[in-house]
Amino acid sequence: MDAGLFTANNVWMMLCTALVFFMHLGFSLLEIGLTRQKNTINILFKNVFIICVGLLLYYIGGFNLMYPGFEDGDGGFLKFAGFGIDAPANGMTADYAGGGYTWWTDFLFQGMFAATAATIVSGAVAERIKLTSFMVFVVIYVGLVYPIVGAWKWGGGFLDGMGFYDFAGSTLVHGVGGWAALVAIWLLGARIGKFDENGKPQVIAGHNIPLATAGVLILWLGWFGFNGGSVLSADPALTSLTLVTTCLAAAAGGVGAFILSQILYKNFDLTMFLNGILGGLVGITAGADQMSPNDAIAIGAIAGIVIVLAVALVDKLKLDDPVGAVAVHLICGIWGTLAVGIFGAMASMEQFLTQLTGVAIVGAFCLTTSFIILFTIKKTMGLRVSEKEEVEGLDEHEHGMSAYPDYRLNDH
Repeated sequence: MDAGLFTANNVWMMLCTALVFFMHLGFSLLEIGLTRQKNTINILFKNVFIICVGLLLYYIGGFNLMYPGFEDGDGGFLKFAGFGIDAPANGMTADYAGGGYTWWTDFLFQGMFAATAATIVSGAVAERIKLTSFMVFVVIYVGLVYPIVGAWKWGGGFLDGMGFYDFAGSTLVHGVGGWAALVAIWLLGARIGKFDENGKPQVIAGHNIPLATAGVLILWLGWFGFNGGSVLSADPALTSLTLVTTCLAAAAGGVGAFILSQILYKNFDLTMFLNGILGGLVGITAGADQMSPNDAIAIGAIAGIVIVLAVALVDKLKLDDPVGAVAVHLICGIWGTLAVGIFGAMASMEQFLTQLTGVAIVGAFCLTTSFIILFTIKKTMGLRVSEKEEVEGLDEHEHGMSAYPDYRLNDH
């Protein structure tokens, strides 16, 4: 490969790695903004823990579990290439993306994705999960479940062999996190006061909507790296198309959500607007490189509509999801994956059925594994904090500090 092209590819992938890393700040701000201030430290601690431990786990075994080098006859379900990582002698990626950038850049870019799946769960279980229990779950889920599922497609496994397509992770990242979030909030139960004695949902307002808004805009920016980097090169035509479709879907998702929300509830709900943007981003992620601008707008607008209906459905099922993670990441992730078979260059009934099959397989595996992990934790360590801890706040009981100490002015 030409040295100039190799350098351009590598620099672009490193920039995308930085953008995906920046998304963890976006998730953090979104989660604390949509929850109560008494749990702010707890949420920030979980998010910092996820990125630190996620990277270490991906180094120890996740990368080689996700890219094990499947060969003919392996079955493409499970293989392990060994602990740690060791670059080829030439420092390039071996048999991957045409050796277009270094092995180290590839590891770091893929590692940033690994932690995102657990971050999705963090928001859904906010304000009532035991910190130690959550940490144990993250270690197992990020260390084993995420890379195994990733190997099925991105590592050349059986989903890849059957023609399943997921460009940047509507199912392989957002779905993997979303299924676990669904199981977790079911096992945990709702926060105190979320549903009245008749089962009617009550609003538990977030304490800082400006921070939540900043978080969503940071996530949108980070998605330039999430989807743009998934081109796996600095190819100008494909990269720029991917960024255009990503942005248009986000915009359409936000508009679709706030319009339907206004029609149904007669108010301009900013939180629904914000989640609509995220729904559009999740929806386009599976096929961002396959869509025209018109396709992207349609996918995003439908995702925005889906968000409003999905949030209502989650409430109707008496599930408590403080940040809308199930609606955004799971349900819009499913929609985006199926949309590959409906819109764009790959649209066909055969592709739609392949996408549906892939969604079902990943869903069954993630539901089963997350239930086993979380149910075991619930029966051994316990999942939920005590009523006293929940009412008084996890910051005080789990961390012994407050994100917003009271400052009193001196008399003079």
